[in-house]
Amino acid sequence: MALDELRKKIRNKEAKVGVIGLGYVGLPLAVAFGEGGFSVTGIDLDKNKIALLRRGRSYVQDVPSGALKPLLKKKRFYPTDDYSALSHADAMIICVPTPLSKTKEPDISFVIDATQKIAKVLKKGALVVLESTTYPGTTEEVMRPILEGPGLRAEKDFFLAFSPERVDPGNPDYDTVSIPKVVGGVGRHSALAATALYGSVLKQVVEVSSAKTAEMVKLLENTFRSVNIGLVNEIAMMCDRLGIDIWEVIEAAKTKPFGFMPFYPGPGLGGHCLPIDPLYLSWKSRLHGFEAKMIDLAARVNEGMPLYVVKRIAHVLNLRRVPLKKSKILILGAAYKRNIDDTRESPAMDVIQHLLEEGAEVSYSDPFVPSVRLGRTTLTSKKLTREWIRKQQCVVVLTDHAAFDWRLVVKNARLILDTRNALRRFHPLKNLYFL
Repeated sequence: MALDELRKKIRNKEAKVGVIGLGYVGLPLAVAFGEGGFSVTGIDLDKNKIALLRRGRSYVQDVPSGALKPLLKKKRFYPTDDYSALSHADAMIICVPTPLSKTKEPDISFVIDATQKIAKVLKKGALVVLESTTYPGTTEEVMRPILEGPGLRAEKDFFLAFSPERVDPGNPDYDTVSIPKVVGGVGRHSALAATALYGSVLKQVVEVSSAKTAEMVKLLENTFRSVNIGLVNEIAMMCDRLGIDIWEVIEAAKTKPFGFMPFYPGPGLGGHCLPIDPLYLSWKSRLHGFEAKMIDLAARVNEGMPLYVVKRIAHVLNLRRVPLKKSKILILGAAYKRNIDDTRESPAMDVIQHLLEEGAEVSYSDPFVPSVRLGRTTLTSKKLTREWIRKQQCVVVLTDHAAFDWRLVVKNARLILDTRNALRRFHPLKNLYFL
């Protein structure tokens, strides 16, 4: 029986694993399987990434180069841009991007392209797993027909499942191996195959009844966060009008041992997941005649935060009778969250863009992001010095990197707007304002 043969290969670490998409999700996963004793082929169409990986150099912050070199030496990891290298793969995991189109509709073109290429090399008895975040039904309704096109049948000739990626870049407490893995198959055999694969290297696998359920799990996780962040962002704006410190409110509220979970305001949502995933769910809902009002409202609130930050900057400058136009504004942090180098969907980009449009003279500092490009404008990260800080009309904290010398900032800045509560321990200061 094909399932028994595949599970035996997995159990004996004889199964050959392919990982398609070697980014923030795929590369750590490929390393996990390689360190778990499997032979892994990594596919990425970016030739520069492949060249770096073959030299044992990592471009993903959570994967040190030192982890790659032993795998390359033992031939447990082979990076390439050639899909034909998957012709002998027993399991293939898709970790490609799923962005939104300009009209904010799901763009699963990368998933479709990867699936079509896999269909050309898919052998009998192999397992295909999608990890890319998408709308419920993608695995069953989009991928399955493509893979069955050559004449194979899911559940009999091959196995197909969805397992949502769960990564938290920059979090030292949770990595690919330790985070529980949700798995849902298009049928019982597919679920068992995927559970066996992930269970061979990860600490905990949580099986659900279907691929569609697993797809919804991921969307619920991130929509939950998006809606609650939208709520607290709205409360923060309300508190500003009422003259109440939102951070003090949250600290007091979270002392309640039940019925409350703290979420924190900020300049907006960033990263690949939170700004995008809820809109996948909202789009799918509309196709079925259901309006996801709470999701859409939270998205509007969160999308409006960068502009609100700019208005706050203008307000605190006005308190000093300084116009925003031609003011020197120093942005601290370009990455979307602390201690990482990822600028995808970062609200800092929107804040900087708005400031430039208002005529401000903007510079930024980020120890993880050496440069950023906004249209035709390229900015280079500035080293934080006493002299540079003192030249600025306002310093704005958008990302609270641990590497920043906060004492240097508060001692030399004329005016500070802190959107992350990074400088609370220095408060009260006459030149310090919060979101």
